[in-house]
Amino acid sequence: MTSRTKKIRIMSVVGARPNFMKIAPFIHALQKESDTFESFLLHTGQHYDAAMSQSFFESLDIPKPDVDLGIGSGSHAEQVGHTMIAFEKVVRQWKPDWVVVVGDVNATCACSITAKKEHIKLAHIEAGLRSFDEDMPEEINRLMTDRLSDILFTPDEMANQNLRNEGVSEEKIRFVGNIMIDTLDSRRQEAMLLNPYDIINDNKLRESGSLPDVFGDYALLTLHRPSNVDTCEVLTRLVRYFVDEVSVVLPLVWSIHPRTKKQLELFGLWDEILKCSGIILVNPLGYLEMLRLNFGARIMLTDSGGLQEECCVAGTPCITLRENTERPVTLVKHGGLSVLVGNDINKIRNEFSFMMKMPRHEFRPMLWDGNTATRIVAALSA
Repeated sequence: MTSRTKKIRIMSVVGARPNFMKIAPFIHALQKESDTFESFLLHTGQHYDAAMSQSFFESLDIPKPDVDLGIGSGSHAEQVGHTMIAFEKVVRQWKPDWVVVVGDVNATCACSITAKKEHIKLAHIEAGLRSFDEDMPEEINRLMTDRLSDILFTPDEMANQNLRNEGVSEEKIRFVGNIMIDTLDSRRQEAMLLNPYDIINDNKLRESGSLPDVFGDYALLTLHRPSNVDTCEVLTRLVRYFVDEVSVVLPLVWSIHPRTKKQLELFGLWDEILKCSGIILVNPLGYLEMLRLNFGARIMLTDSGGLQEECCVAGTPCITLRENTERPVTLVKHGGLSVLVGNDINKIRNEFSFMMKMPRHEFRPMLWDGNTATRIVAALSA
């Protein structure tokens, strides 16, 4: 008489919107192997907008979380501390064999520390990324999580080398590709059915200007990092450049982050943007809507790491408003479509002129093929 093989209990953790696109294909791949895995999803609730969070779950077909910690906003220490306290109770109750974390948000770091203290195996999806800038809280989260993980699922060869340089043993490193591209490839056709004009019109801030009847080429902008929005002098320079130069060349669609809106109002810049007919302000967009606008944009200006990656596959020239990046594989010098400019207006101006002449072309680094989640599940099964 043989006993039934015990299923492997996997608890996947998400904390904020950047995680959702990464966890969706992994959850779907686990569901296809239900004879091997018992899958649970935990959401720490680290997100600033619960309604937008829910819309991402729905559009990406992510099942309702089995546990929602509802941590909410706060300082980095508050988020990490509250998450660790709450997550400890969960893992003691649910007793997973593996905790799987993604990305580099505070929830990733907090749940990694707690899992290891509870002697649970830990896997990190999107391991090995490094900006080499420890002023970024995300860099600390990445370093801590990778140091603790039993398996490190890496998106590119540069991430592999970063881990080797830090002394990580080869048997821990699993080069699987970029899981965000799994989501992009699976949702691309659905996104392309959307009309950019309708997306912008439906999500436009009421006080923002009206769309032109004939809407062709446009630039797309996102901005949220403290280095760009927390200092009056820096944000003022950027706004003046967007108003006086970019919007004159192309209509500028700006998906406005709540943090950025608050700072623009604080520094007295909000009304100046509203008066600019060439800038169209839209609320934070859902995944499919932003993906569609990315595919249609003539050029992207952003400080988002995830959008750097999506621009490569979408073929959109990308001006990255950061001094460094943990995703160097996306840079032009490595074959990608992104250039680093920080918030130096002269650099931005020069690169904008250069990138406007760049033809659109897709770039896919090795294993950015839409099958990353399948490789991850196979590795966990083994």
